[in-house]
Amino acid sequence: MPRPTARKRTIDSEQIRYAPIIVKPRPTKAPQAVRGVKLRTVSIFTMGFAVCCLIAFLAGRTVIPADAATNTPPNMEEPTMFKGLRTVKYDAKNLGEAKAWYSTVLGIKPYFDEPFYVGFEVGGYELGLGPDAKSHDKRSPAGIAYWGVDDAHTAYKRLIDLGATPLEPVTDVGEGILIGSVHDPFGNVLGVIENPHFKAK
Repeated sequence: MPRPTARKRTIDSEQIRYAPIIVKPRPTKAPQAVRGVKLRTVSIFTMGFAVCCLIAFLAGRTVIPADAATNTPPNMEEPTMFKGLRTVKYDAKNLGEAKAWYSTVLGIKPYFDEPFYVGFEVGGYELGLGPDAKSHDKRSPAGIAYWGVDDAHTAYKRLIDLGATPLEPVTDVGEGILIGSVHDPFGNVLGVIENPHFKAK
């Protein structure tokens, strides 16, 4: 019996062109798990870095002396604006009556006596009197000038005996300092102070 003849297998060129190419991927190692950084660690690091920057800034900044800010030469004291008390002025409707009353209180005559102003020299300072037709009795204190005395109680009583009216009784304000004030007969506030710590220059 004759053996069957093997058929030749023919492959069309179109089949070759579009035949799928199957490429098997090479086996790879299993990827390792990536470990993340904790948020707390990042915050601590950031804070530490910020602190270091602040310290470096403070260490390197230039300090401007107070004298330079005010254009004052270094090692030079500020000029004193006030040179000390010079004059305390009181007003009165009747300047002649005020001059007579203060002459009695002070025990001296004025060194300057004019219709527009009367001045007394008191311990290196000036007590001045000026005419003011609008002044009235017992005006409110607008800053009190306290005249130094050796005995506040005695001086206060003498002022009252001469016609002044009480305003602030003699009071110990601490460390042996006594102050008191009255209204003079013309409405001005007149203060006295006994201060054992004050030494006149």
